[in-house]
Amino acid sequence: MAFNLESLITILQQILSPEQTRWILDDHNKPQLESLLQKAVSLKQIHEKSPVPKIESLESRIREAAHKAEDIIESHMVDQVLCSRPEEVRFTFSTADDDLQQVMQELDSAMEQVVKLVEGKKISTDSSSSSGASFSTDPSWKTVVVGIDEDLMQLKDRLSRMQSKLEIIPIVGMGGIGKTTLARKLYNDPLIVTRFEYCGWITISQDYNVRAILLGLLGCIIGKLSSELIGQKDHQLKDMVYKELYGRRYLIVLDDMWSTSSWDDMRWCFPDCNNGSRIVLTTRESGVAKYADSRSVQHQMQLLNKSDSWNLLNQIVFGEDDDCPDVLQGIGRKIVNDCGGLPLAINVIGGLLCNSERSRDAWEHIAKDVRVAIAETGDQFSNILSLSYNHLPNHLRPCFLYMGAFPEDHEIKASRLVRLWVAEGFLKENGEKSLEEEAEVYLKALVERNLVSVRRNKGNGKGKSYGIHDLLRDLCMRKADEEKFLHVKNARVQKLRILYSMRRVSAHTSYRIGDMFASAEFMSLARSFLCTGLMSREILSPIFFASRLLRVLDVFEMEFPEFPREILQLVNLRFLALSYKFGGLPSEISRLWNLQTLIARFEAFHFLPSQIWEMSELRHLKLKDTQFWIEYGYRKTFVQKKLQTISTVNLDHLISRGFLGYIPNIKNLGICCRFLPSSAVDLRHLHKLQTLKCSFDSPSEGDRSFVATLIFPSSLRKLSLCECAISHKVLTTLCALPDLEVLKLRKCVFDEDEEWDAATQGDAFGSLQFLLLESLNVVRWRADETNFPKLRQLVIRGCSRLEEIPCGIGEILTLQLIELDECSPSAVASARQIQEVQRSDYENYDLQLRIS
Repeated sequence: MAFNLESLITILQQILSPEQTRWILDDHNKPQLESLLQKAVSLKQIHEKSPVPKIESLESRIREAAHKAEDIIESHMVDQVLCSRPEEVRFTFSTADDDLQQVMQELDSAMEQVVKLVEGKKISTDSSSSSGASFSTDPSWKTVVVGIDEDLMQLKDRLSRMQSKLEIIPIVGMGGIGKTTLARKLYNDPLIVTRFEYCGWITISQDYNVRAILLGLLGCIIGKLSSELIGQKDHQLKDMVYKELYGRRYLIVLDDMWSTSSWDDMRWCFPDCNNGSRIVLTTRESGVAKYADSRSVQHQMQLLNKSDSWNLLNQIVFGEDDDCPDVLQGIGRKIVNDCGGLPLAINVIGGLLCNSERSRDAWEHIAKDVRVAIAETGDQFSNILSLSYNHLPNHLRPCFLYMGAFPEDHEIKASRLVRLWVAEGFLKENGEKSLEEEAEVYLKALVERNLVSVRRNKGNGKGKSYGIHDLLRDLCMRKADEEKFLHVKNARVQKLRILYSMRRVSAHTSYRIGDMFASAEFMSLARSFLCTGLMSREILSPIFFASRLLRVLDVFEMEFPEFPREILQLVNLRFLALSYKFGGLPSEISRLWNLQTLIARFEAFHFLPSQIWEMSELRHLKLKDTQFWIEYGYRKTFVQKKLQTISTVNLDHLISRGFLGYIPNIKNLGICCRFLPSSAVDLRHLHKLQTLKCSFDSPSEGDRSFVATLIFPSSLRKLSLCECAISHKVLTTLCALPDLEVLKLRKCVFDEDEEWDAATQGDAFGSLQFLLLESLNVVRWRADETNFPKLRQLVIRGCSRLEEIPCGIGEILTLQLIELDECSPSAVASARQIQEVQRSDYENYDLQLRIS
C-alpha cells in the first residue's frame, strides 16, 4: 500500500521545493498541493509505523487515488510544456478546483478506514493467544533428500568439532531451497544428538509470539509443562530457560527466523559456558544471520545441479529401488530442468507426476508449462515463496516487482537497474547518499534476502550483474499484476486484459506484439515502456504519440534508422535508451527537461548539441560504440551539479571548451584522445571521480603517450587504458593512487623493451584487486606478492608473446582466480605450476585456473 504513495509524494515534493525554478505556483494551487502532500505523507507514515491488515478493496482505493492524482498533476505539467515556446523555461502550475479535490476526499476516507483497522489490530493483538511458533524435541520428518551430502559433512564438522565457545551456525537460502530439510537431517543424526545433553527445535515463523517460543523451549528441555509454569511472566520464563541450560551442553534449532527482533527476544536465554553448545539458525535473510553473530560463517544453500535434480525427481516418482523408464527419461529431464534446481518445486512436480498416468502423453502435457503446472497444484507452493515478498519492507517491494520486467534468465546490469529505479522514483532523497548509492543499498538488501542473486562480480568483488530465479520471477509477475504495477507481454502471456490503468509495460518478444497495441489508448496512462523484443516502427510510433506521460522508455535493443522525432514530445521522460543508425542527437533534446539518463547508440562521430547542457536533471549521459565532440556553441554558464556519468567524450574538446570545470560531481568518465595535449590535464579537482576509461584514437603512434599528461584524482577506483603507451613514469603514477582497485590495460605498449619489471622498479599497487592484461606487447613480466598484495583476480587475454606468469604471483594470499585466453603454452604452464604449488605447499585448493 505505502509504496503506491511514494511516487506521488516525490512529484509533489519536487513541485513544492523552494529550490525549483521551473514552476510558478499561484496562491490557490500551492496550499492545495501542500494539503495533498500532507495527506499522502500521513497515510504512508501510519501504514509504515503500524502495518495495516491486507484488505484488497482498501489497497485498491489508495492505489487508484494516488494514480489519479499523479495523472492530473503530470498531465497538466506535460500540457504546459508542450504548448509553450521553445525558449520558455518557466510555467504556471494551475489546475481546476475539482480535479484534486475528489482525490483528497478519497484519501481522507481511506485514512479513516486505516486508522480504524490499526486500532482494531492493536485490540486483536493484545487479546490474542495464538502462538505463531511450534516446537518439538523430535520433529517428524519423512522426505526424499538428495544433493546435500557436502552440506551435511561441513555442518556436522561445525557441530562436533572441539570448539568450546557457543557457536551460532546460520543456514541461509531462498524459500524452498531445503534449509529446514538440512537442519532436520542434522537434528535427527544420532551421532550429533548424543553429543548434547539438551536438544530443542523451535519453528518461529513471521508472526511469532515470544511467550509461545519460551514455553516451547522449556517444553523441549524439561518435558511436560505445569499450569503454574505456564502462568509465569515472560521475564520469568526467560530466566528459567537460562538456568535450565546453564552448565549443560545444548543444541537448539531456531527454524525459519525472519527478523532481528526475534533474535533480540531470545538471545539472553542462551548461556555460553564454554562447553561446546550450538545454535542452528535457518533463515532466508542474510542480514538476520549476520545480526545474530557477525563473526559466524553463514552456510549458504545452493540450488541443485541437473544431476541431483534428476535423482531427486526419480526417487520421488519411482522410489529408491526403481528407475524412470527410458521412454520417459527425455521428457522427465526437461520437466525437472524447468524447476531450476529448487527442491521444493521438484517435490511439488514429483507429487504431480506420481498422481498422473505414467505415459509420454501425460508427461508431455505437464512439460508444456511446468511452472503453470506447479502453480495449479495448490496454494502451498505459492504461499511459501510469497512469504518472502510479504516480509519485504515497503521501500523494497517496487524494486523487487520491477525484476519481473526483464525476460527469463536475463542478466541485468547493476548500473542499468539502478538508473531505472531512480527514474521510476523508487528512491528517497538521503543527504548522505546519492540516489544511485541508495539504490545499491536496496539491491544489496534484496540479495541478502535471497530474492535476487549476483550473476557476475566486478573486479573489486562487487556485483556487476544480477538475476532472479524463474519461480521467483513468476512470483514477481503475479504480485505485480495484482498490484497493477507491471504488465508483461511475452510468448507465455498471450492474452491481454483490457486495462486502461497500465503503469508499466514490458514487451519481451515480437510474438503478436502488435495485437497488444491495437488501441493506443491502452498506453495513455503508462509511465514506463521497456522492450527487449523486435518491433516495427509502425507499431512503436502510435505508442510514442499516445504515451505522453512516460517516464521510462527503453527500446535500446531495437535499431531505428534515425532518431524518432516523436520521442521529443515525451517531455516527462526520466530515462531514455535507444539505438539508431544515422545522425546525432537533435538540438530539441533539451525539451526533455526531466531527463536523468540518456543512453544512445549511433554510428560515426557527432557533435553534441549545446542545448543538452541546459538539462539540469541530467545524471548519466552514455553514448555507446562512438565518441562525441562538444559543440562550439557550448555556453559556460551552467554547472552540471547532478551529472555523474559521461562517456565517451573527446578529450581535446573537454580541454578546449573548458568543460572539465563544469562537471564537479562526475563519478564515471570515458574519454578518447586524438592528439597529444600541449600541457598536463589536471583531473584532481574531480574529487568524486571513481571510474575512468581512456582510449587513444589517432593515426600518429607518437601521441600514445597522452596518458602521461593526465594527473589523476586520488579518488579513482577503476582505471581502463586502451592503446596507450605505458612508461615507468605512468606506472609510478598509478601506484600512487591509494584506492585503485581495478586496472585494465588493453592494446597498450610498454616502453621498457617489451618488459614490465614491477619487482625491480618497486611498483606497488596497494589496493588493486583486479588486473586485466589484454593484447599487450609484453614479453617478460617480473612481479611478486609485494607488488600486488591484495590482488584477487588476474586475467590475461591475447598476450601471445608473454613468456610466463611470475611465480611470485602465486604467493599472493588473496589470489582467487587466474584466467588465461589465447596465451602462449609457456604462460599456461607457468599458471598450472602456480596452482600446483598452492595446493601442494599451502593446501590452498581455492585458487581457480581458467584456460581457454
